[in-house]
Amino acid sequence: MESAIIEAMSGQLGPALVILGAALAVGFAGIGSAWGIGIANEAAAGVMTENPKNFISSLVLLALPGTQGIYGLLVGVIALYNTKLLIGMEPPAISIWTGLAVLFACLPIAITGFLSAIWQGRSSAACILLISKRPEEMAHAVILPAMCETYAIFGLLMSILMLLGIKVQ
Repeated sequence: MESAIIEAMSGQLGPALVILGAALAVGFAGIGSAWGIGIANEAAAGVMTENPKNFISSLVLLALPGTQGIYGLLVGVIALYNTKLLIGMEPPAISIWTGLAVLFACLPIAITGFLSAIWQGRSSAACILLISKRPEEMAHAVILPAMCETYAIFGLLMSILMLLGIKVQ
């Protein structure tokens, strides 16, 4: 009886692990983006109380932490597509090991996306304050938070490379 239960669970556990990996990539990167944008929004709202013309320059910096959420979404879609778990696709049998491999492949963007978006939001907030006092520094102000983005891109690249290396029967 135990072997029948384990066998039944193994047929369900592989796909569940893939879905968990995709959910973590999308969820954590998205939460980080929302958090980072929120931090930058606080600074933008503050500088706009003094001068509403700061909106346009603030908007550029507000958008930067949102890219990590897009990266997480991309990895989640790739994970589901490669395992044929998207709507309308006939999924193959996904082993527990394949499911674990996909789950672990989704973690780099989940972690780097979450953390880098928050730090990028903090950096964007500081740069919003900078350009409110020195608008001529806009080019420098965009580069500073973009440095945080580098690590999200590394996480994105690693997740994609690992996902592309997983063979699904």
